[in-house]
Amino acid sequence: MKTYILANPMASQPTSKFASGHQAASGAVRSPKKAGVIYLGVDVHLHQQVVCRKVDGAAPQPAQRFTPAEFQLWVVKQQALAEKVVCCYEAGPFGYTLQRHLERTGVECLVVRPQNWDQHGSRVKTDGRDACALVEGLARYVEGNNKAPAVVRVPPGGTRAAPGIVATPGDLVREVRRIRAQGWGRALTQGVELGRHWWRPKVWEALLKQLPQWLVAILGCLREVLMTLERGIAGCTQQIEALAGPAMRRPKGLGELSERIVNNEVLDWQRFNNRRQVSSYTGLCPSEHSSGGSRRLGSINKHGNRCLRTALVEAAAESQREAALTLNGKRPGLKKKITVELARGLAVDLWRLNTGGPRLLTWAGAWSMTAPPMNSIPNHEQRATSWQSM
Repeated sequence: MKTYILANPMASQPTSKFASGHQAASGAVRSPKKAGVIYLGVDVHLHQQVVCRKVDGAAPQPAQRFTPAEFQLWVVKQQALAEKVVCCYEAGPFGYTLQRHLERTGVECLVVRPQNWDQHGSRVKTDGRDACALVEGLARYVEGNNKAPAVVRVPPGGTRAAPGIVATPGDLVREVRRIRAQGWGRALTQGVELGRHWWRPKVWEALLKQLPQWLVAILGCLREVLMTLERGIAGCTQQIEALAGPAMRRPKGLGELSERIVNNEVLDWQRFNNRRQVSSYTGLCPSEHSSGGSRRLGSINKHGNRCLRTALVEAAAESQREAALTLNGKRPGLKKKITVELARGLAVDLWRLNTGGPRLLTWAGAWSMTAPPMNSIPNHEQRATSWQSM
């Protein structure tokens, strides 16, 4: 005859949230285990933020929509659910305000370069898809893939005013060109060709005698705007010159404005480990199409910091003017190639100067009063600077 032993039903009851209050108070109930890392990909907008969450190695969860205030409260809740919370969003018109706020709350936040996240060409773009692609790239980056995605270096919070001042003159100059073109168009309808600076006082007095009154009224409005913009450009330039370092620490051809642009775009010269990284960041390296045993180099790839590249090319061109550089023969494109080579060399030399590395013996001084043939142009190892101002 079989004998059955009945187990105690209370002993088999699982210790869970249904346990008695005495058990919970005594610590018998175990709290849920925290996740290791919670990844957040955020598609930032003015009035809403679309967030996709990924917990450890699991698949991304469906995207959620929050207002900016709701998102900040929701992120605080995520910190209680995981040992570490990492967030990322694309750089854009909202600057680094969100990044700095999340960093203050203890969340690691990265700002990445904007890109087309539709890698397969499906021609479907939504905020949810972008947030999902962001969180997937963020997980790969945290796990060690430094190229997925490309992280933007965030300037210190106290120095953000200086980059804004440096960028202002360029914006104002573009506005001057736009309004000046409007005045040209208005005058051409009456058969009058305006000068380059038609709003300046002396030129304007001469125009008053030959233009009809209705056109003078229109151009007068544009003239007031142009004069205001010119005063703004002059004021910003003075502020930039005050922020620049002493002239004796700058190479010839690199003015106050160019120096501030270079320093504000690079931020930290220690970020580069070798000269190849410096050249690649400027976008002044040759493009390449190689396959198998063939290798073909083309024009510069322009895949880098555009503002930095413009400042370096302007400085290189100015150094040639100061050295009164002339060309032997009439080889097309030679002067442009020399300018690009000088600009790339200037970036590398500035990196070495700011990091305490070995200086080159010549930069602009390597070029004599007449340009050498292309096969004798010194390479980077042979070029060393005569920083005549140091």
